[in-house]
Amino acid sequence: MAPRANWKGFLRLSLVTCPVALYPATSESEKVSFNQLNRKTGHRIKYAKIDVDTGEEVANEDIVKGYKVDTDTFIELTKEELENVALESTRTIEIDEFVDRSEIDPRYLIRPYYLCPDGKVGHDAFAVVRETIREMNKVAIGRVVLTNREHIIALEPMDKGLMGTLLRYPYEVRSADEYFDEIQDVKVTKDMLDLARHIVNQKAGHFEPNKFEDQYETALIDLINKKRAGKPITAKARPRGENVVDLMDALRKSIGDEKAAKVSKTAKKPRKVASGQKEMLMPIAGKKPAKEATAKKPAAKAQRKSA
Repeated sequence: MAPRANWKGFLRLSLVTCPVALYPATSESEKVSFNQLNRKTGHRIKYAKIDVDTGEEVANEDIVKGYKVDTDTFIELTKEELENVALESTRTIEIDEFVDRSEIDPRYLIRPYYLCPDGKVGHDAFAVVRETIREMNKVAIGRVVLTNREHIIALEPMDKGLMGTLLRYPYEVRSADEYFDEIQDVKVTKDMLDLARHIVNQKAGHFEPNKFEDQYETALIDLINKKRAGKPITAKARPRGENVVDLMDALRKSIGDEKAAKVSKTAKKPRKVASGQKEMLMPIAGKKPAKEATAKKPAAKAQRKSA
């Protein structure tokens, strides 16, 4: 079952309009999450909204938003007043222009969404917009209001739907000059470049997300399971960076290390890539097991027993 839509409204290209829904394309709900506890009692911590002058707790219905003018002066804005800042993009994604994908600076990208037709009507109009963008090999730029803020959104075809990526405004992107100005100008010799290129060629591959495992998440799960089982926790040695004395020597050694690593990797039996982090969460109480994991009942029992 698809998650609830973050936004519902209309997609419009000139006079062509169709109802659409915007869904989050990513999720972090399967990651290990923590609660804050009172160390002395083990009870959960509850946050209360306190009036800083009276020290009394304030009910949600009595809380309004305020813009700080100076230390003690605020301009209060009610929910109704904020809702009256009516923008067309609150209900409609109007396509303003079409640009080349290469023109969008990666620093402006925020997060991806899936855009789908909403309901049974409008599929024809949606397909016209989608296929026009695909045929022109462009990215459509529009605006949408999410979480009470207007965002730029870039739309591009993905299978039968559209992927919408929220973009930052220029004032949200810091200039690189203040960070890069102090980097020294260094002349890199041809020999160094040749050695570095050789290392790159040895590491060359294709981006396959399924090959990557969240090692920190795995380590967290292992730590939690050990604590549940009452096993001793031993601190691991932290990796230390070494000072490079001779850059050419370091490059040559790197090539040797890469060759050894390649031989070792081919000698090992290929490990089946896990279908997701969720499968490893089974031993942790309170986590919903993945569908793939529930199918393997004997393995699940063995994991619980060890925990």
